[in-house]
Amino acid sequence: MNDLVLPTIGITLLCCLLGVMGVHAYSSGKVQRQELLNRLSATGPIAVVGRRHRFAGLDRRLRRTRFGKKLELKLAATGLDLTPGEYFVYVLAGVAALWMAASSILTSFFGPLAGLAALWGANTFLNWQRTKRTERFINQLPELSRILANATQAGLALRTSIAMAADELEAPAGEELSLVARQLAVGESLDSALGDLAARLPSRELVVLVTTLVLSNRAGGTVVSSLRNLTETLEERKETRREVKTQLSQVTVTAYAVPGFGLGALLLLNTVMPGALDRMTAALPGQAAVIVALILYAIGFVVIRRLSRIDI
Repeated sequence: MNDLVLPTIGITLLCCLLGVMGVHAYSSGKVQRQELLNRLSATGPIAVVGRRHRFAGLDRRLRRTRFGKKLELKLAATGLDLTPGEYFVYVLAGVAALWMAASSILTSFFGPLAGLAALWGANTFLNWQRTKRTERFINQLPELSRILANATQAGLALRTSIAMAADELEAPAGEELSLVARQLAVGESLDSALGDLAARLPSRELVVLVTTLVLSNRAGGTVVSSLRNLTETLEERKETRREVKTQLSQVTVTAYAVPGFGLGALLLLNTVMPGALDRMTAALPGQAAVIVALILYAIGFVVIRRLSRIDI
C-alpha cells in the first residue's frame, strides 16, 4: 500500500502540471486570436463577445421554415440571448418534464394537459418578455426624443443623431438604436431601418416617433420643434401609463390567482384522498368534468385579463 503513495502523488502532480499548461495555452491562444483580429480590422479593435450557441444544425433548419422566421423575430424582440433552435429544444424539454411530473404526481390523464400548459406557458413567457422590453423602451422614448432634438438642433444629421443616441442610452433603447445604426451603415434606407424597429417593438408611441422622423427626413421641415412637442407628449403618456398600471395591479394578480386556486384544490384533493384523481379520471364523465373545469378557468383568466387591459 505504501508503494502506491509516491506514484499516486507523482501522477497527481503531473496532471496538475498538464492542467496548468493547458489553461495557459488556451489563454495565450485566445489573446493571439484577439490580436490577429485587431490587426486585420480596419476600424479598430474587435471585441469578441457572446457565447457559443448550441444546436446549430437544428437552428439552421428551423430558420428556413416560416415558423422559425416568426420565432426568430419574436426572440429578437424579447432581447433574450437564445436562438430558435435552442428555444425549441428547451421548450420540448420543458414539455417532457411537466408531462412526466404531472403523470407521476397526479395521474397519467393530466400528462398531456400539462404538456399543453407548458407550450402555452412558453409562448406566454415570450410575449411577457417582449411586452416588458417594449415598456422599458417606451419609458426611454422621452429621453430618446430629447437627445434627437438636441442633436438635430446642433446641426447633426439624423443618422448621426441616432448613432449618438445609441451610445448614450442604456438597453433596450441603446441596443435597438445600435442595430438601426448598423443597418444604416450598410446602406439600408432610414424608412426601412426605422420600420424594422417599429415591427420589433410595436407600440403607439414608437410608431408616432418613427412617423415623425420618417416624414421629417422625406419632406424636411421643423424636426426640432416636432421632437420637442413629442417629448412633452411622451412624458405625459408615460405618467398616465404608470398610474393605470398601478390601479390595475390587483386585477392582474386576481387573473393569475384564480387558476392557481384550482390547481391547488386538485393537489389538496389528491393529498387528502389518495387515489381520488385516479378514480375520477378513470371514467369518461370524470375526464369531461376536468376538461370543462379547465376550460372555464381559462375563460375566466382571459376575461379578467381583457377587462384589465386599457388602451392608452
